Amino acid sequence: MTSAPGFADIQDAARYLKGVAVHTPLLEAHAMGAALGCRLLVKAEVLQRTGSFKFRGAYNRIGRLSAEERARGVVAYSSGNHAQGVAAAATLVGTKSLIVMYSDAAAIKVANTGVLGGEVLFCDRRNENWEEVTARLAAERGLTPVTPCDDAHVIAGQGTVALELAAQARDMGAVPDILVVPCGGGGLTAGCAMAAKALLPKVAVYGVEPAGFDDTARSISAGQRVVNGADAATICDALTVSTPAAMTFAINRKLVDGMLTVSDPDVLAAMKRAFLDLKLVVEPGGAAALAALLAGKLDVRGKTVAVICSGGNVDPAIFARALQVGPGKGE
Repeated sequence: MTSAPGFADIQDAARYLKGVAVHTPLLEAHAMGAALGCRLLVKAEVLQRTGSFKFRGAYNRIGRLSAEERARGVVAYSSGNHAQGVAAAATLVGTKSLIVMYSDAAAIKVANTGVLGGEVLFCDRRNENWEEVTARLAAERGLTPVTPCDDAHVIAGQGTVALELAAQARDMGAVPDILVVPCGGGGLTAGCAMAAKALLPKVAVYGVEPAGFDDTARSISAGQRVVNGADAATICDALTVSTPAAMTFAINRKLVDGMLTVSDPDVLAAMKRAFLDLKLVVEPGGAAALAALLAGKLDVRGKTVAVICSGGNVDPAIFARALQVGPGKGE
């Protein structure tokens, strides 16, 4: 698909992913919800195949390759979670994958990508642009690019998270008033916003970005895509893009009700709470949406709130750091 997906494409993706992607649980966070004065439901995408939601979009895209495209292979750029999703999906459908990663990528994500069958090619963040490197490799080797966000099949695959969430909430006797989603390039936010708005017409959808990487928030405000500063830094490596993807920005500016920003300390505190209360290991970027709630970025009192914990591929040292933070809300 060259145009933006619709709700029917998300439903089609769910059928395509059935039996391949994990139907991840929706957990009720009783202690955190009580502290916040809301009913809090957490979608545990940390338990997805490869440890993040990225597998959904990658498989929905790669599984649809033609026989000729499969024979040549795919190429992608990624900070780590999309890399693992692409590697796993490519291996499952019998094709090869080449992943362009910056040399400072998290070691656990690099290692997992190799284990899953992907070939990793490093580039220098300071001197090279990974999108340009990926485009060059695609042209030179005849590989099919699998972008992390700017692809209709990928966005539709990510939207199946909210499709599942809505059905699971219904089975729990809950109707979410608010859905909060981590936002990097915007694929998960866009796909989930489309699914949520179709199934839960009154729901308000919020995206959450790390401080310094609030490109979607600033782009929506400006009415056009803007770029983050080159010196921005965060522990949320999964959410560090330079600017929103074109397709996801077009969707999110229409459907998202608001954007929130969290700090690294907010994220570390949320990682600890997810571990203590839900027994979930969540990586920094994956904890961003939960962090926004726990940090009081949104008034959720009296509401039913669904939040997506989008990934769990965390560096052990960072996770240990999270467990050392002091008492926070709900503790």
